[in-house]
Amino acid sequence: MKGNVVDLAVAVVIGAAFGAVVTALVDKILMPLIAGLVGSPNFDDFFVWVIGEDVRVEFGAFLTVLVNFLLVAAAIYFVVIVPMRKVTEMNNARLGIEEPEDEVDPQLALLAEIRDELKNRTS
Repeated sequence: MKGNVVDLAVAVVIGAAFGAVVTALVDKILMPLIAGLVGSPNFDDFFVWVIGEDVRVEFGAFLTVLVNFLLVAAAIYFVVIVPMRKVTEMNNARLGIEEPEDEVDPQLALLAEIRDELKNRTS
């Protein structure tokens, strides 16, 4: 159990450090590129709906957060997941490990047979 606690602690520290890297990637590289295309690094003033004198509904602020989320997700996917998949494939090929073929759930196979049999009976 001690090893699991240490592994978890290391994962938390690395996750926090990686979070800073992804945030810097989005804030310092991707958002300025968007600002170059759109003219503004955020959409906070894009669409503001004012109700009365005190209430402001800021759809642009939500759009900014949504774009930031999508950029972070894309950065994580292309910087972490795609390279890790490639490394895993290369390692498996080097070790001669083949990916197991997806097995069909026996219940789904049985349901497919029943469906096909019912189609044959009606036609």
